[in-house]
Amino acid sequence: MQSDAHRELIKKIRRIQIRTSRQVEDLFSGGYHSSFKGRGMEFDEVRAYIPGDDIRTIDWNVTARTGSPHIKKFIEEREMTVMLLVDMSASHLFGSRGQLKRDLVAEVTALLAFSAIENNDRIGLILFTDQVEKVIPPKTGTRHVLRMIRELLTFTPKGDATKLSPALDYLNHICPRRATAFILSDLYYDDQPERLLTCSAKRHDLISVCIRDPQEMDLSSAGIVPWQDTESGERILIDTASAAVRDALSKQEQSEERRLKRLHERSGIDLIRLYTDQPYEKAFRTFFAQRAHRR
Repeated sequence: MQSDAHRELIKKIRRIQIRTSRQVEDLFSGGYHSSFKGRGMEFDEVRAYIPGDDIRTIDWNVTARTGSPHIKKFIEEREMTVMLLVDMSASHLFGSRGQLKRDLVAEVTALLAFSAIENNDRIGLILFTDQVEKVIPPKTGTRHVLRMIRELLTFTPKGDATKLSPALDYLNHICPRRATAFILSDLYYDDQPERLLTCSAKRHDLISVCIRDPQEMDLSSAGIVPWQDTESGERILIDTASAAVRDALSKQEQSEERRLKRLHERSGIDLIRLYTDQPYEKAFRTFFAQRAHRR
């Protein structure tokens, strides 16, 4: 007999599947396909040259043997490996506007996973905090994606803090060939991963999906509020009624935003910003349009 907790988990997985399946059909199918290319070009066949063909594709060996020009025909090698690097640190248990950051992470993870298998790509999962916590190797199929969602919703990490370097190191180790990798995190990390991010971006197609709560950027006036850093456990009192305090925190967050933007621009990594109080569809639609335009 199933427990109430197990039945509730199944319902939650089903709700995520239904919602994200609609998004894949309505928004992601064309955008995802046009934005991500396969690993390269695969030889298909040799055929007779037709006026207008690119002369750089002429197969000179076959041309010399047959006495008439022939070209090599290639097709795109579509199947990709897609890896989702999901931050499971304690800061994702925060949420002020209807849902936790971790809830949004779970839905976006499902959305990207279903998009990948719809495109016949292999999808894998790396859960991390300040260490690699759990790895699900890349496979295809709906059952595989549902397992990933279940693992994401039920997994209890050992660590609380965030370090990107161990996850990136592991990605580079298990994916010797080029992969597409999404980093789903609030990007409040404790290490200095800039150099490794740049190196990893040369090996893989990296995309950061930065997930934040609006309360982290714009502190509302609510008097003296106890504040706890969920990752370090440090507790302090913040006078949110003080305009000077709110202004200082706002400037600190703006400085952090500029730093993130510069880091991603220097590293050649796309950055998608999502917020717990806003629909994510517009952000992904803009991202896909920009990717398709660049290609």
